[in-house]
Amino acid sequence: MTNPYVAYFTASLFGVLVGLSEIVSRYRDEPTKATLSPPGILYIVVNALAACLALYTIDIFGWQFGMDEKDTSTDAVRLVQVMLAGFGSIALFRSSLMNVRVGDKDINIGPSAVLQTILNAITSAVDRNRARSRADEIINTMQNMTFDEVKTALPSICFGLMQNLNDESLDNARAELENLIKDPSLDNDTKIKCLGLTLMNVVGPNVLEDAVKVLKAPTSG
Repeated sequence: MTNPYVAYFTASLFGVLVGLSEIVSRYRDEPTKATLSPPGILYIVVNALAACLALYTIDIFGWQFGMDEKDTSTDAVRLVQVMLAGFGSIALFRSSLMNVRVGDKDINIGPSAVLQTILNAITSAVDRNRARSRADEIINTMQNMTFDEVKTALPSICFGLMQNLNDESLDNARAELENLIKDPSLDNDTKIKCLGLTLMNVVGPNVLEDAVKVLKAPTSG
């Protein structure tokens, strides 16, 4: 990996993987739509550029990360540099040189201030794009339903259709459902939509739609 073009291309690919993993972890209901949206693509590009910039910084300062080229091949050293640049670039550029207290807030001084502002703006744009489609999906999926009739059955079907839900997601969803059931200030229409949003966050819109079909389908001919 002594060819600089190959090294920077590989580092950028690692940066792309980091960006993809962040989007998937944040938008588990529809990771593909979030990734392919303009803000999502920009988010990935920023991560790739950050990886290249990190590798350039490593080259400028000649960081060897404790590896002696006398005892280690040049290719091995370069591979470590590329991997650290690709997978560690966001951590590097999110670091702060110092924190300044302004009023009741701590302001970061350093590369993290710029990069974090960019990433936060992109994340907010992805959220706004997804919010519109999620609203339409909830209206279409949860229509003509009564909260008291489905508050137990629908979550059970949704969770039953999924085979690999982690315990943390289930616990969080059940806690939100309990709070929704106990809230006397919301009417049926609002509760049924909130129920749909809670379930959609865990299983995604397609599984929620399938669960509603299962719930409404007759069990006998």
